Amino acid sequence: MELKARVDREEALAFLGHRGQELGDLREKLERAACLCEKELVPRGVYREMDASEALALLPGRDIARHVEGCTRVVLLAVTLGAQSEMLLRRERALSATDGLLVDACASSLVEQAANALNAHIVEEAAARNLAATSRFSPGYGDLPLSCQPAFLVASGADRALGIHATAAHLLVPTKSITAVIGLRSHPNSAREGGASTAPTERDAKKTRCSTCPVADTCALRAEGRTCYGNPA
Repeated sequence: MELKARVDREEALAFLGHRGQELGDLREKLERAACLCEKELVPRGVYREMDASEALALLPGRDIARHVEGCTRVVLLAVTLGAQSEMLLRRERALSATDGLLVDACASSLVEQAANALNAHIVEEAAARNLAATSRFSPGYGDLPLSCQPAFLVASGADRALGIHATAAHLLVPTKSITAVIGLRSHPNSAREGGASTAPTERDAKKTRCSTCPVADTCALRAEGRTCYGNPA
């Protein structure tokens, strides 16, 4: 499915390591890069819901098990900017190192916003069934290894539907692609309130903390001032 998403300019700056410095003419160059990505790239996504036990059979690690604890269903999702993003990045890098970096950052933001859009769609569908959704959890977070990517792509159908594949090092191609897991559980207050939560619960937030994560010291998300569980690092 095609996903509506726009580049978050401030997020793109964060990907570049911006911490409030004066941008000068870089602001104009960033806007060009963002508009270029929005014009030339079409985010697409796919997702598949399955029993939690089936999902955990292909998702090793204690952290993912804790993340979906109490969930009866699990959704595997994948989002990509497609092969066109690879061509755009190569073209812009060849023209200018600066433009290449800016387009790379804007493409990263675009695929992240597309993942947010698909995430919201899944949460909305779950809420209609009185199910509460956890936050997203991706391979590479905590002790969920990148080595599960090939099986993940097959199980979600992203290999066929989106053309995403994993390299020998388990990195995704196209590079501007995201895979993630969302757990679904019956909402304890659904009967009383008439609906499911559309946000991670306090219980979810307490399950994952940078202080207990085995990859905290090398985590790219922490370097950007973000976390995999939605709260400040």
